Amino acid sequence: MNRRAVAEQQGRTGEHIAAWWLRLHGWRIVGQRVKTGRGEVDLIARRGRTLAFVEVKTRGDAAALATAIDEYRLRRVVAAAEALLPRYGAGVENVRIDVILVRPWRRPVHLSNVWHAQ
Repeated sequence: MNRRAVAEQQGRTGEHIAAWWLRLHGWRIVGQRVKTGRGEVDLIARRGRTLAFVEVKTRGDAAALATAIDEYRLRRVVAAAEALLPRYGAGVENVRIDVILVRPWRRPVHLSNVWHAQ
């Protein structure tokens, strides 16, 4: 398997783990790998009247995870979330952007509400 295929498989596994992590914490997954013209959202989750657009990053070590998410990547998620809000946002009071960091043999790290409009 080439590097890209390995990375793709690792990413899908991380998204699967993140989805189960969210479910264990009371979230319902309402969308996975949802693409728009502005970008893609890995997971869309809802709990009560809160809707979270979730970026999942999977890396092999803590150092790689520390640099996995940056403002550019978050802006793409925000743009995609704005495009998807009419489809997923009915009855929602709170909308947020979350990040879940996944690495082997560790609990996922869930960073809530990482984006604040300037």
